[in-house]
Amino acid sequence: MAGDHIVHVIDDDSAVRESLAFLLSTADIAVKTYDSAMSFLDALPGVANDGCIVTDVRMPDISGIELLQRLQEKSVQIPVIVITGHLTKRCCCHRLSRRLNGGR
Repeated sequence: MAGDHIVHVIDDDSAVRESLAFLLSTADIAVKTYDSAMSFLDALPGVANDGCIVTDVRMPDISGIELLQRLQEKSVQIPVIVITGHLTKRCCCHRLSRRLNGGR
């Protein structure tokens, strides 16, 4: 695998999750998949602060935006890429901006 970095793919849709994992693995990138934000948070103590996270916005229980907030609260410094197939750019950017700026 290229380097020691891992891309953590978080998506409740198994087809999306496995497609992203397959695509990344074809580029020789190490991938770990999670079916929910909670399953990633449960694994977080064992996750090194390297690589990055790719997460969906719309997931049951904990959304991708709420996951970002929880990662900030835990001072996790892993870069996050947020993906979605449902929200408009304006709505997503507004929600993301509000969460990252403390709800303002």
